[in-house]
Amino acid sequence: MIDLLVVGDANPDVLVSGAPETPPAGQAETLVDSGTLALGGSAAIVACGAARLGLSTALAATVGRDAAGDFVLDTLRAAGVDVGACVRHETLPTALTVCLNRADGDRAILTAPGCLPAFDAAQVPEVRARHVHAASYFLQPRLAAGLTALLERFRSTGASTSLDTNDDPAGEWRLAPGLLAACDFVLPNEAEALALAGALTGDPVSALPVALTRLAAAGPVPVVKRGGDGAVARYEDTDVTARGPRVTPVDTVGAGDGFDAGFLAGWLAKGDLAEALAWACACGALSTRAAGGTAAQPTLAEAEPAAARIRVTREHL
Repeated sequence: MIDLLVVGDANPDVLVSGAPETPPAGQAETLVDSGTLALGGSAAIVACGAARLGLSTALAATVGRDAAGDFVLDTLRAAGVDVGACVRHETLPTALTVCLNRADGDRAILTAPGCLPAFDAAQVPEVRARHVHAASYFLQPRLAAGLTALLERFRSTGASTSLDTNDDPAGEWRLAPGLLAACDFVLPNEAEALALAGALTGDPVSALPVALTRLAAAGPVPVVKRGGDGAVARYEDTDVTARGPRVTPVDTVGAGDGFDAGFLAGWLAKGDLAEALAWACACGALSTRAAGGTAAQPTLAEAEPAAARIRVTREHL
């Protein structure tokens, strides 16, 4: 049995820093501060982070039969991730993302989905795992259509489950019926939490406590990332909040995925929500030390002392 199966997207990221907000056309050459080729895709970054923390980790994803697909699979293997559950599409290319990073930490993300929409839940093999995590729900409609049944199947074998939807390019934020109930944890950032909670009832949500209440009522423990302000999780009648560490990031691409990896490692190690939140905040922060989502992901030896310094509080509602 492995510790973690991650299901979702995998692609190269091209990270560009110092680009103007609207690059000039007319075949003008625009010089930028830096460019980096890195492993991308939320699922792939989570898998790499978990493997670096010592979890036996496999990834189920799809890539094309092209150089980009070779890059993705070679990078995952080098990180210690089992790619035996990855499939290669015969005709469609590997997805590709370009991130235009701004000095204030914000970024524009341009994604050519390639073979991502063709990835089907039926392609995920029977794997014995302690936990199953799914990512990038809205980029993979065929996977999304079968994800509820897939997670329920793994839960029936004793696995715990989690979902990080990531952004919805369509802005609709609708999840399949029963999906949240099939998850032990849902791991959005604050903006995603508000959007998901609003879509549950059709009533807009502008306050995080309301979002936590609605998401928790649907079944999972909501674990919400708040960037430099840490994270908060709602479990029954208690909010568990983690703060710190404060860092000056080099690049925040993949920090949320590093957070997910740390959370899952902490949860699988101790089964304690406060400990998992501390590991999540530590790993998310440490991952910002270099460009790209995986270059600075912490080892177990780096994450453990950082997590011990995270301040975690509980507030009964």
